[in-house]
Amino acid sequence: MHRKAFRTTLREGNLPSFNPGHPCVLKVHNAISYGTKNNEELVQKNYSLAVEECHVQNTAREYIKAYNSVAKSAESFGEVPEIIPIYLVHRTSNDIPYATLEKELLGDFVKYSVKDGKEINLMRRDSEAGQKCCAFQHWVYTQTDGNLLVTDMQGVGMKLTDVGIATCKKGYKGFRGNCATSFIDQFKALHQCNRYCELLGLTSLQPKPKRTVGPPKPKTQPARPRSERQILIAQKL
Repeated sequence: MHRKAFRTTLREGNLPSFNPGHPCVLKVHNAISYGTKNNEELVQKNYSLAVEECHVQNTAREYIKAYNSVAKSAESFGEVPEIIPIYLVHRTSNDIPYATLEKELLGDFVKYSVKDGKEINLMRRDSEAGQKCCAFQHWVYTQTDGNLLVTDMQGVGMKLTDVGIATCKKGYKGFRGNCATSFIDQFKALHQCNRYCELLGLTSLQPKPKRTVGPPKPKTQPARPRSERQILIAQKL
């Protein structure tokens, strides 16, 4: 309820990915939910939220570009998911002037990745896109030494949008995500490697099972050497 999405068509602008008439999705944060603040405060809050949304998605987009380069070098990896770009737009004549704009994704919208410990989409297990998304999460987690995780991965086919980022408590390299820190620990506990993790040479995040140690074997007493008298008696018998 904190954000509304509208299907729209670009009339004019200088965005590199769009031409006039291009079908888009406009997302606007709902300023009404922020209570009785004055208009100037609401505009500033609206601006901050829109900028944060762009920062998160475009940061995740840069990570998946690097992932793309690594995946292409892996034999038989195939197509790599893409996080679509998102843009900040300023609507000067609107009471809520700042919004985000992205291209419209047509088709079945699926949530692929684990968002938190309570949500696991079973559809992703048999989905190529879902498995590649989870491998991407594993790759980012490894590349950042467990300090950053791209989460809430969703979209149509290999085209993804509206993702989230969780970072360590102090933020990773000064960047704070928009998801709880606990998501990182939950991902580490829940992630199950798939064939794409293996193609990238990623090691399992699950702790290796400890070897069970059985009860100690009783020590056998070494046989005492027989005396000459014992040997002679044994020979007579």
